[in-house]
Amino acid sequence: MAFKVLTDTSANIPGDTLRKYGIEVVPFTFSYEGSTYVCMDVNEFDGKRFYDKIRKGVVVTTAQVNPQEYIEFFEPYLKQGLDVIYVAMAGGISGSCASANIAAAELRESYPERKIAVIDSMTAALGEGMPAFRACEMRDAGVDFDEAVAELNEYVKRVCSVFTVDDLMCLRRGGRLSNIGAVAGIILHIKPILKGSEIGTIVCTNKVRGRKKAIETLAEKYNKCAVEPEKQTVYITHADCREDAEKLAALLKASRAPKEIEIIDYEPVTGSHVGPGALALFFESYDGVRYE
Repeated sequence: MAFKVLTDTSANIPGDTLRKYGIEVVPFTFSYEGSTYVCMDVNEFDGKRFYDKIRKGVVVTTAQVNPQEYIEFFEPYLKQGLDVIYVAMAGGISGSCASANIAAAELRESYPERKIAVIDSMTAALGEGMPAFRACEMRDAGVDFDEAVAELNEYVKRVCSVFTVDDLMCLRRGGRLSNIGAVAGIILHIKPILKGSEIGTIVCTNKVRGRKKAIETLAEKYNKCAVEPEKQTVYITHADCREDAEKLAALLKASRAPKEIEIIDYEPVTGSHVGPGALALFFESYDGVRYE
């Protein structure tokens, strides 16, 4: 039986890629200056304008999707006779994953003949997009639902999410940094190296001097931890720092060149929490990488 692959807009997947894979997304909203917005296609997002507003002090807020909204999103596919796999933003940084699980439990009672799985990606941005892509590959290869869910729950543990930020203000304001004490003393020119942990929270793993060293440290993590890079697509997301993203890509190509590198703007919901200048790297690694 075929299954439908769903995720949300924080997965940072461009519209043309969504259409290619047949993925539908739950719209996450963001608000500022008295208005609420949705970014359904990051290719149409004016990142420079948005991040410049944050630089000037504009506060952006985001809202958790509630269970009823998930029910309304999932149910049409169940009515079509499709099972549903939903790849969620990390439960460690967003309550939306818990809302999706509440919705799934209710819908299982209404549709006992259907299967619904909520996969906690344990990250966001294209680290969340990667398991959605993997789910589609298995769907298209004819892998059955239960086998696909089991593989995805293991796959997310192998997705390495590592990033740096210019300023911790946005992460602090949103409460997204779990070990805030580790970075409490960061001063000008000292840059934090952050990662997605084994429980899907954001933690600081290192502090380095200067942006150049921070970019090199991300590349070093890739060199150490990427598994068969020549067979995988590596993803770089950036919050209005394209030049730094290109520098990081060049370092990856000069060492263990991956099959492909995609550089994409941070979409505004996740981007509002990491802040202008955030630079992130996502790639497939080995079991246990999130514990390092």
